[in-house]
Amino acid sequence: MGIPQNLRIDCPKDCGNAPKKVLLKELTVALLTRDYSCMNENMADDIRWQVAGDKCIYGKDEIRDAFNENISKAVIKLHIQNIITHGPTGAVNGFFVFDDHSTLSFCDVYTFSSAGKSAKVKEIMSFRVEEKLLY
Repeated sequence: MGIPQNLRIDCPKDCGNAPKKVLLKELTVALLTRDYSCMNENMADDIRWQVAGDKCIYGKDEIRDAFNENISKAVIKLHIQNIITHGPTGAVNGFFVFDDHSTLSFCDVYTFSSAGKSAKVKEIMSFRVEEKLLY
């Protein structure tokens, strides 16, 4: 699955200077576009994804199923404001704009299996705020 032609992605230019920053950008785009091969390559088999105030999802297959069941609106813009990494942790924040012009602000905090360059994501803690503003 590729990036839809009508999807605009804005991201800070400096995110290419650290391998984990590049990985977190790629993973954010992969989750948005349902690129399961990228997700499978970069997530631990026993990954845990907690969505604050909502649910907790365990394992890559459950994450894939949750995305297939719960995503109903098309995203036309992804704006990444910050990508921060340090050791075995990282965070990405920004917002999505949907085809109905509603927005969803997000902050995803990642925990990797180690501080190494090839470490897989073992936990994601997500914070989401739906906004009614038009962009």
